[in-house]
Amino acid sequence: MASFGQYIKSERERREWTQTEFGAKIGINTSAISRIENGSQQFSKSKLKKLAQLFKTDFQTVTDLFFADKFVREAFKYKCSESIFTVAEDTANYLRNTNTKQGTLNFDNE
Repeated sequence: MASFGQYIKSERERREWTQTEFGAKIGINTSAISRIENGSQQFSKSKLKKLAQLFKTDFQTVTDLFFADKFVREAFKYKCSESIFTVAEDTANYLRNTNTKQGTLNFDNE
């Protein structure tokens, strides 16, 4: 996937919706849809659920695509090296593991 805007454009076109039709369905004006699709404007996080419903797509998938695009844009904006993606994955794994509720082990033979 090239960008979140490209994802929106391809899904919109697959459904044969004009930018105006799509904008009316999601509650965004046509010029904003154009800017979102070409990457000069960010899609609103508050509309992700509505977007998933319109595209009949899993909300988690839409959320993942949105935040992946946001993360990559920030990384390139600040000229981070390619290793940022490995570091981010390691950090995500660490956070996932530290936020997992630990069970209690019982070593008694009772």
